Amino acid sequence: MTDDLTLTPLAPGDAGWVIERHGALYAVEEGYDARFEALVARILADFLERGDATGERGFIARAGGQRLGAVFVMREDAVTARLRLFLLEPAARGRGLGRRMLAAAMDFARAAGYARMVLWTHESHRAACALYEAAGWQLTSRRAGEAFGQDVVDLDYEIAL
Repeated sequence: MTDDLTLTPLAPGDAGWVIERHGALYAVEEGYDARFEALVARILADFLERGDATGERGFIARAGGQRLGAVFVMREDAVTARLRLFLLEPAARGRGLGRRMLAAAMDFARAAGYARMVLWTHESHRAACALYEAAGWQLTSRRAGEAFGQDVVDLDYEIAL
């Protein structure tokens, strides 16, 4: 499944898939309610409306004609990109795809001229946090809270590019 992996820019129809998969997977894996799917939809709507092909990019991982994951680079400010909506289908996890997707996002951000990247996640996403840390991201804040109907621990990471 990984030999024919391609990372392609977001294409028509992909945004709906990204919203649906985030909503469905996070409901099962994290117990998140519909507010999470609404957040994903707002983020993607903003991304699509901006249409900033030079400073922002959505990548869809595909293999064997199937979508396996998504990751987005979005402009935070003139020097900072934000990593967003990083998702890998359960069947595609543990095969190095996440590492390849993260590297592609970071490479794009560097090429677009950003000096740093930031991201927000939850502590329960342990595999993703380990991936970020292995790639050199630094944890900058940790705080308990409530999100999407669950008690969570919010984490912020950043990396100089």
